[in-house]
Amino acid sequence: MAVSLSTSAKSAGRAAGPAPRNSPLRRKRNRQRLRTLGFLSPWLVGFSVFFGYPLIATVYFSFMHYNQIKEPTFVGLRNWRYVLEQMPLFGPALWNTLWLVVVMVALRVVFGLGIGLLITKIKSGVGLFRTAFYIPYLAPPVAATVAFVFLLNPSTGPVNEMLSWIGLQGPGWFNDPDWSKPSLVMLSLWGIGDLMVIFMASLLDVPKEQYEAAELDGAGAWTKFRYVTWPAITPIVLFAVVTGVVQTMQYYTQALVAGKLASGVSIGPGTVIQPGYPDHSTLTVPQLVYSMGFQNFNTGAACVLSLVLFAIAMAVTLLLMRKSVGLIPAED
Repeated sequence: MAVSLSTSAKSAGRAAGPAPRNSPLRRKRNRQRLRTLGFLSPWLVGFSVFFGYPLIATVYFSFMHYNQIKEPTFVGLRNWRYVLEQMPLFGPALWNTLWLVVVMVALRVVFGLGIGLLITKIKSGVGLFRTAFYIPYLAPPVAATVAFVFLLNPSTGPVNEMLSWIGLQGPGWFNDPDWSKPSLVMLSLWGIGDLMVIFMASLLDVPKEQYEAAELDGAGAWTKFRYVTWPAITPIVLFAVVTGVVQTMQYYTQALVAGKLASGVSIGPGTVIQPGYPDHSTLTVPQLVYSMGFQNFNTGAACVLSLVLFAIAMAVTLLLMRKSVGLIPAED
């Protein structure tokens, strides 16, 4: 009896253990793994070539002295100390970038959601209003910035001229350090069409039965938005905030073009562009990365700036993804 029990236990153990090396089950599992790896291979190649390798190279060059001509030489933490302790423009550039992230992203989300709510409530002419708000988003960034600098010119711009008609003195806009960043925010709000479309799709997807039930309970407009609309669109709001933070951390073209046009310096072949006009108020970290890496040929410092920007973007994104910030329902 004991022998039979022992034999049964060994048989059960063999049945529950791993399949033999050349068994049909093992071959089937290997084929499934290879098939899965084949489907993942385009993403894996793209991730390795366009993210993994550049990130590793950036970390490597941050510890090197490299002017893109001679061979890199190891300098330890010298580049990090220079950027974090001695670089005079790092503080203003970081402050401008974070200011734009907080103010621009918040206003774009609020403004895009408001325009989306407005258009979904319009009974007639929806296509006309939707097109009118979306078309500015299609304008190239450089062309849109040139147009805004012309409109907001403190001396000859039509905006200040119209303000003078009603007895108001217009600000300096892109020529005033106190108004340059708000002017960039106005430019970003003008091209709000992308967020408007995203929010419109999410708002139209909210079940109408929930609105009808809320009306039967006597809910007003704010109550319906708070308890019906907002819980349904919170994933879209989170998406808009996260993508907005990532895009604003890379803010470069509009600030550079606006500063150079407002300064009155003509841009042509061989012109060395010093960003940040006026008084470094439009200088962002991506502009500083370009200036250090491709104008001053200080690749090590540029890599340190890139890594600092990457770390801040990752930290902010992880913070936003936490359920405690209130953008993700607890049941998710």
